[in-house]
Amino acid sequence: MQRTIIAGLIGLIFGTGIALSGMANPAKVLNFFDIAGTWDPSLAFVMGAALLVTAIGYRFVLKRPKPVLETQFHLPANRKLDVSLLAGSAVFGIGWGISGFCPGGAIPALGLGEASAWIFTGSMLGGIALARFVRFTLQARTTVSSA
Repeated sequence: MQRTIIAGLIGLIFGTGIALSGMANPAKVLNFFDIAGTWDPSLAFVMGAALLVTAIGYRFVLKRPKPVLETQFHLPANRKLDVSLLAGSAVFGIGWGISGFCPGGAIPALGLGEASAWIFTGSMLGGIALARFVRFTLQARTTVSSA
């Protein structure tokens, strides 16, 4: 219960920051990508501030022996650039550039009642389900063929 409350508070803080910065507005995000037209650099400032807060936060948090609500830190073990990472990054970037939403901006935008946020989020969840299905199917075929 304590973890759920803390996760909810963290999500509320994050969503508030996204909303206050205007990043829940896809037009603002798309204007960042429109370098030759109505370019808006505010996304770069939001990303820079997030990077700064994260870098400082990690320096403090990772000095602890363990997280507050976990028995150990769960950091990525794979540091390789593989096909899955590159393909996922490309799909993420293309989707963000087309829609103006990323998951971090779309979820808070759901509360604004924007139809486009609901369509994006539904599509995103469908894409996640499809990707998991494809990955599971490929792993099952690999396991069967190697047995």
